[in-house]
Amino acid sequence: MARKKSAAPLRLLPLKNDFVFKLVFGDKRRVDLLTAFLQAVLDLPAEEYEKVTIVDPNVKKEYNKDKAGVLDVKIHTKSGNVVDVEIQVEPDAPLEKRILFYQAKMLTEQIGEGNDYDIIKPVISIIITDFQLIANSKAYHHRFRFYDAKNKVELTNVQEINTLELTKLPKKSDETDLFDWMMLIRAKSEEEYDMLAEKKPIFKKVVAVVKKLSADEEARMVYDKQELWRMDYAATMRNAARKGMARGLEAGRAEGRAEGKAEGRAEGETKAKIETARIMKSKGFSPADIADVTGLTEKEIERI
Repeated sequence: MARKKSAAPLRLLPLKNDFVFKLVFGDKRRVDLLTAFLQAVLDLPAEEYEKVTIVDPNVKKEYNKDKAGVLDVKIHTKSGNVVDVEIQVEPDAPLEKRILFYQAKMLTEQIGEGNDYDIIKPVISIIITDFQLIANSKAYHHRFRFYDAKNKVELTNVQEINTLELTKLPKKSDETDLFDWMMLIRAKSEEEYDMLAEKKPIFKKVVAVVKKLSADEEARMVYDKQELWRMDYAATMRNAARKGMARGLEAGRAEGRAEGKAEGRAEGETKAKIETARIMKSKGFSPADIADVTGLTEKEIERI
């Protein structure tokens, strides 16, 4: 009797992908997973995690001509602290400036005409990168605030940026919860996921969600589309660099990269969002869910 071929192992979706991260941690039904992750990263009083609320990830515009933005996951803690979590897989030159811009928006959207400034709650960003972000440090976690290093005094805690660099994880565990979470986010194979699932009950829940999403045809289709866009965008960047180099001038190189980056990113992001929305819409996702994932408005989604 012929032997049956064993089923191919399930290719699990990576948590370090922003779309997958949103589906796992940005779902209001699984706020316990997000809360456990935040506790491993942030230095907040325990009571802040008693009520963690996932809110609209869109950074609102104050004026029509203002630049908007969409966060991966945006959260309010019990006392009103605003926390945003961002995943960045590819190097992005203006990343630090973009995060500061988002923080400024999240501060200004808290206050209206006639309000006192003392109503403003701290804004905290968590930036996870799969590349080196802080060049002059080997640490994988940094916490930046307004701090006078010379006199060792802090001006305010109203703004805080936490950077988490997956590429800087040490080979040996530092015995912190954060290290384990970073290993989980960096995991690629089913074997890695299963090994980490045995460490903590909360990890077992995360891995179960990842496996369920990985087996979902619609979720994998959106993920694959995103990966195709990433490859197209990387090719655009390489072509832009070659275009500038062909001119033989430093100004040409800079212009080529700038043109390619601006045009390629804008066009590629728009196409990726529309294609993702089209797929999700055809599979029965609600306009609200599609808006959360793509950053498009519900009106824009209706027109697709």
